[in-house]
Amino acid sequence: MTTDAFVENVHFKREDSLENAGRRAMAASLSDIAAMGARPVLATISLSLPAENAREEALALYRGVAECAHANACVIAGGDLTRAPLITLAVTVVGEVRASSVKLRSGARPGDIIAVTGPLGAARAAGYRTIPEPRIAEGRWLGSSASVRAMMDVSDGLSTDLLRVCVQSKCGALIERVPVAAAAAIVAHAAGEEPEMYALAAGEDYELLVALKARAFRYVAARFRKRFGRELERVGVLREGAGVFRKTGSGEQEEVAASGWDHFS
Repeated sequence: MTTDAFVENVHFKREDSLENAGRRAMAASLSDIAAMGARPVLATISLSLPAENAREEALALYRGVAECAHANACVIAGGDLTRAPLITLAVTVVGEVRASSVKLRSGARPGDIIAVTGPLGAARAAGYRTIPEPRIAEGRWLGSSASVRAMMDVSDGLSTDLLRVCVQSKCGALIERVPVAAAAAIVAHAAGEEPEMYALAAGEDYELLVALKARAFRYVAARFRKRFGRELERVGVLREGAGVFRKTGSGEQEEVAASGWDHFS
């Protein structure tokens, strides 16, 4: 079970598409389900909004929510509606998974390969207006593999989310490379930033971050490519110790600060 809240002026603007806000809110919760190797079953929606234009705005939000839920075979089972000064959309999703397929953040071990299910940084490059695609099928497929030890979704940026896996699994990490989305590379170059550092700090990509046994990586990556038509991108390796480090172009190692989304900064 997972829940996420989307708040006006924090996660979206009123002048933006409310349908898109609804889609993004549902997709964010579905992504949490995917990261557990589960399939979504049902969702409840709690919506708070101002009385002025409440009907039109509620319907627009629900159209986005319903579209995303339907596309991912998730039933909207109920919810709540109330008046508030700003729009707040809280989505709770219940998923189902075999006990043997559950992938926790605490399951990774030193020596495991770190990988992600796609390039990073595209959402940041688009001003976080893109509609994320929950990796439900990929999560269930990876969750069924005994070679995959831990998963989570990249919602707050790789630099932040990889550190969370390391803390929960009591290990450290060395990032060897960061797969950067084409749009992110273009925006980073235009801003005079290093593309990999730009992508490390990017949130809302909702790709899956995976830790898997080193000896099985090539086999799992080949099967992933055949099944989904794209790469399971190797990022680095987990190791003894603490902290997340990055290998620089000169071969040195520098510590990576958690530079992704922080709800209270």
